Amino acid sequence: MSELLNTDSFFAALQNARLPKHGGGHPFSRAWAAGELSRKQLGDWAIQHFYYIDPIPQQFAALYARLPDLDARQHLLENLLGEEMPACPEKRHPDLLRKFARVCGVSDDRITGAERAKLILPGTRAMRAWIWELATLRSLGEACAGIMVALEGQLPTLYPKYVETMRAMGFSEDDLEFFIVHIENDTEHADVGLELTARYCTSCAEQQRAIAAVQASAEMRFAMLDGINISVRL
Repeated sequence: MSELLNTDSFFAALQNARLPKHGGGHPFSRAWAAGELSRKQLGDWAIQHFYYIDPIPQQFAALYARLPDLDARQHLLENLLGEEMPACPEKRHPDLLRKFARVCGVSDDRITGAERAKLILPGTRAMRAWIWELATLRSLGEACAGIMVALEGQLPTLYPKYVETMRAMGFSEDDLEFFIVHIENDTEHADVGLELTARYCTSCAEQQRAIAAVQASAEMRFAMLDGINISVRL
């Protein structure tokens, strides 16, 4: 690529980069949406997903500290506060996932002690480490693209199908709060991510690295689902 992409073309390239390995196309996601997974299997998924998302508030804080622009920091701070919920601590996103896990039969001790019990899969460890790398080491454009566009941008298309299926399985709205809050919030987060990625990618090379970060994040999450699918559905 010899010329800088205009904003619309860059946004399209970023969004298209997550499509080949979009989580919605994974066999595990398709099975979930089709109602083919049991509560126990969903609880096993929750153990892995909790390990992946538990440090996200700290990861966002690390990225927040690197952002040079006030409005960018304010956007990320809103995201961070939405994860931590200081005014309502029981609504922290990791704790909402623990609540879901409990109704799937997974105790708090089992989900928080999963690493000590050697339950965490290699792909889950790699996914968590990748977010740390994006938040602390990669360029700001790669970080915003790889976290906000690639990952948060997938959830509003994934979780509505899951929620519909789990309602039919007998889960209550309270049980499903973890998924519902992400449906409501992450469309905006992905849009902000596109804007910030464009802001911090001012050269062709930076744009290409951001697009590659989206692709890498989608591939990493797909690989994480590979491991979960094998482990949970044996």
